[in-house]
Amino acid sequence: MSEDQTKHEKEAWFTLSGDVNSDMVHRVFEAVGHMTEDGIERAHVLVQSNGGYVSDGLCLYNFMSNSPVEFVMYNGGAVASIAVIMYLAGKKRYASETARFMVHKSHATASPGSRPDALNIIVEGLRADDARTESILRKHIELTPDQWAIHQYSDLHLNSRDAKSARMIDDVADFAPPKGAILRNI
Repeated sequence: MSEDQTKHEKEAWFTLSGDVNSDMVHRVFEAVGHMTEDGIERAHVLVQSNGGYVSDGLCLYNFMSNSPVEFVMYNGGAVASIAVIMYLAGKKRYASETARFMVHKSHATASPGSRPDALNIIVEGLRADDARTESILRKHIELTPDQWAIHQYSDLHLNSRDAKSARMIDDVADFAPPKGAILRNI
């Protein structure tokens, strides 16, 4: 068996789409379990997600960042909100020319008639979530002062060229499994 064939046997290609929630966490846990059983060393993952729950995204980021499997992440359309944090777990990251990213601060809706103490708890939780996600963003990407200012109060949208300038991605490239590769959905 040639070295090239051995290399391809240790790589696999996956798609991951939908809301970042406990179901996605379970699917990723299970998929990584199968990857380790199959001896997969590098997983190429096309992500399509508009976000979801902060705690689930942070869990996925931490799990994937420390997994024995090396993740190579791709954005072929949209990776937004907490899905960006999960995406940053990739050792290498790519985005299609037409892809976009969106990052923003955490938000919540209080129940009508909420008391001040309940509102304070919501605000404290949002601030804690923002501190956790922003530390990960700052570890991986370099936004301009103007971009950080937008992020402070609004949604920050980045196209693939902006993402490359910010070091969010390594290059503008499409998810393109080699001919004959098995493609699995997580």
